Amino acid sequence: MHRTLSLTARRTVAIIAATAAISIGVSACSGTPETEPVTDSSAPTAAAEATATADAMLEAQGLDGLDTRALIDTLDATALSERPEGLMASVRPDELLLTDATGAEASVPMPDDAFYVSFAPYVDTTHECYFHSLTTCVGELQGEQIDVVVTDSATGEVLVDETMTTFDNGFVGMWLPRDIEADVTVEHDGLSASTTVSTSNADDATCITTMQLA
Repeated sequence: MHRTLSLTARRTVAIIAATAAISIGVSACSGTPETEPVTDSSAPTAAAEATATADAMLEAQGLDGLDTRALIDTLDATALSERPEGLMASVRPDELLLTDATGAEASVPMPDDAFYVSFAPYVDTTHECYFHSLTTCVGELQGEQIDVVVTDSATGEVLVDETMTTFDNGFVGMWLPRDIEADVTVEHDGLSASTTVSTSNADDATCITTMQLA
């Protein structure tokens, strides 16, 4: 005999059906049920894209395969007549900022334990500079021998004491420890100049063009 469901039973069946429908709908929106949404691990990250852009810029200039330190040393010491065309390379405390002829920008990170600063002592002429450009800056004393002493301001430890030859761009570059202040003295032909530099902050200068020899 066919029996008619009571009102209470019909309500119970309806609630169960509705709950099942909601569960199916939620599962369809959130991916695999009771798990985190599946992501494509092969999708390029922003960091990977930035690295690829920097690599492409450097490869175009024949500079691929160099780490940041070797890249900076190479570019700063490059003869003016051989500087790469269409590439700007600006030394910042935490990155080497690259810009190509199209205006595209990329960067490579600086070493965690070293800070690069470039000095251009002068007698008569200089230029204003704060972040050293490896591909455009030019100082007065090109290919000249200078005596350089760098001392940790806090401890008195001598970090550098040597005779250097300025690059073709008129600068000498030095890798100093991070998180210090250092006293720098330069001598040339009986003239000298001194200054203090910091390697502690994200906005510290990497280009020193204020050391007038007297």
